[in-house]
Amino acid sequence: MSILSTPMLADAIARVFAVGVRPGPMRGVRFPEIPGRTTLIEIPTRHGNVAATVYHPAAGEEKPPVYVNVHGGGFVVGHREQDDPWCRFLAAHANVVVVNVDYLLAPQHRFPVPVEQIYDVLSWASAPDRDWDGSRLCVGGQSAGGSLAAAASRLAWESGGPRIALQVLHYPPLDLVTATKAKHSPLGAKAVLKPWMGEVFNAAYLPDRARRTDRLASPVWGANADGIDGIAPALIVTAEYDRLRGEGHQYAQKLDAVGSLAEYHDVPGVDHGYNIMSNNAEVTRKVYDLIARHVRRATGN
Repeated sequence: MSILSTPMLADAIARVFAVGVRPGPMRGVRFPEIPGRTTLIEIPTRHGNVAATVYHPAAGEEKPPVYVNVHGGGFVVGHREQDDPWCRFLAAHANVVVVNVDYLLAPQHRFPVPVEQIYDVLSWASAPDRDWDGSRLCVGGQSAGGSLAAAASRLAWESGGPRIALQVLHYPPLDLVTATKAKHSPLGAKAVLKPWMGEVFNAAYLPDRARRTDRLASPVWGANADGIDGIAPALIVTAEYDRLRGEGHQYAQKLDAVGSLAEYHDVPGVDHGYNIMSNNAEVTRKVYDLIARHVRRATGN
C-alpha cells in the first residue's frame, strides 16, 4: 500500500486537485451547432438538495421520457457543466428530457452519500407529477458517474423501484478493490489514469479498504454481480486503452449471463475521457449516436 493511500494525505491531495482542476470539454467535442433549451432546478435528497440542469427536447411528445445524467471526476472533482455537450446531444437526438445532476463530492462527503443521492434523484424523477414520463426512466454516467449510475440501478433493483429502462455505463470504475496500478493499459505510463490517481481518489471516496468490496462501490468485484437477474438492462461502453476497460467488459459478461446486457461496445483507439479530453469529434459523435439509439429503443421513443 502506497503512502498516497493514507486517508489524511489522500484527502489533502484530493482537495488540492479539486481546487486546481475544473474539467471541461475540448473545443472539438462541444457541438455548438446543437442548441440547448434548459431550466435550472434543485432536487431534494436525503443528504440535502442537489442542483440540476434540465435539458428539454424539441417540441413534440407531450410527456417525453427522462434520462438522469451523472458526471464523472473520480468522485472528488467535476461538475455537471462538463457534460453539457453530451446532454444537449442526447436531448436533441433521443427526444428525451435530460436531468443533468450534481452530487456531493469526496472527501467532504464519502461513500455511500453520492450513491444515495443519485438513487433519490431517480426516485424523484420517476414521480408521476413531473413534466416528463417518469415511467420511462434511464440513468447514465461517465467514469465515476458510471459507477454511481450502476450503484443507483442496483439500489433500484433491490428496492423494487423505480423501474429503470436502461443504465448507460460509459468507461466506469466498477472495482475499487484492485489497485489501479494492477489494471493494464496498452499505453502504459502514458495512459490517462495514473496509478496515483486511483490511490488518491479511492482513498478519498472510501478510505476503509475493507468496505471497498461493497456491491455499491465495486459492482463487479468477487461475487457482487452474481444472481442479479432482473436488474435494469445496461449499455456498457469502454475505451480500448483505458485501465478500466477490463472491469467494464467483465461487468458486461455478468449482465449478459442474466439477460440484462443491451450491448457492450469497446471504442477502439481511445483512452479514458476521450469524449471530453480530446478533440476527436468523429469518434465521440459515433458513440453518442449509439447511446441515443439505445435510449430511444429502451424508452419506446
